[in-house]
Amino acid sequence: MKTFKTLLRTELLLSFRGLDMLLFAICMPVVVTVIIGLLFDGRPAYSGASYTFFEQSFGAICTIAICAGGVMGLPLVLSEYRGRKILKRFQVTPVSPALLLVVQVTIYAIYSIASLILVYLTGKLFFKYQLQGSVLSFLGAYFLVMLSMFSIGILVGGIAPNSKIAGAIASLLYFPMLIFSGATLPYEIMPPFLQKFADLMPLTQGIKLLKTASLGLQSDNILAPFLIMLITAVACTAVSLRFFKWE
Repeated sequence: MKTFKTLLRTELLLSFRGLDMLLFAICMPVVVTVIIGLLFDGRPAYSGASYTFFEQSFGAICTIAICAGGVMGLPLVLSEYRGRKILKRFQVTPVSPALLLVVQVTIYAIYSIASLILVYLTGKLFFKYQLQGSVLSFLGAYFLVMLSMFSIGILVGGIAPNSKIAGAIASLLYFPMLIFSGATLPYEIMPPFLQKFADLMPLTQGIKLLKTASLGLQSDNILAPFLIMLITAVACTAVSLRFFKWE
């Protein structure tokens, strides 16, 4: 445990120095919260709706940090550490490469949880946001989305031949999901053909789970999104464990 804490502190400081995650996982979700709050504060999601457009968008905004850390951050860090032989060097020390992997996942989980808290506080303090559904259901869906997105990141970072290819794959996954899954551009205002395209992305299904949980909607239609997220997490984890390259 002492080794884990020391390594976590060191890697977290290195992450802070890079500023990328502070910008994309901490600042960006808060900025999107403020923009949507200012544009749609108090407006119903649709005619006759019992909840506002902002309340409908809350769950989606909360996934921005997860997407940034899991789909972009993890692949780049893992592929860079492998390319610089850092993982290989850890194999001859008391610190195993697997422990470094656990530390990286923990760091991006910290970013995601911090972002969730900041987005909630921003919504509550400035736009009077109230979670209408179950807190436990929302947190359960949130951690499932986190598990699924992180498993994708570990898979990409673990099997990509080098950091350039890992970065290219991560970008191809990250930017379409960030824009079209509903995390930044609300899913409900997209034209039908874009919604069909968005439905192919696992993050879109995760956002549907979070919306259902945060709004307290009936859970009749969440089985498919739940299974997609769970299968994504299990499949990506299994493949990455089987083919992960330490050097």
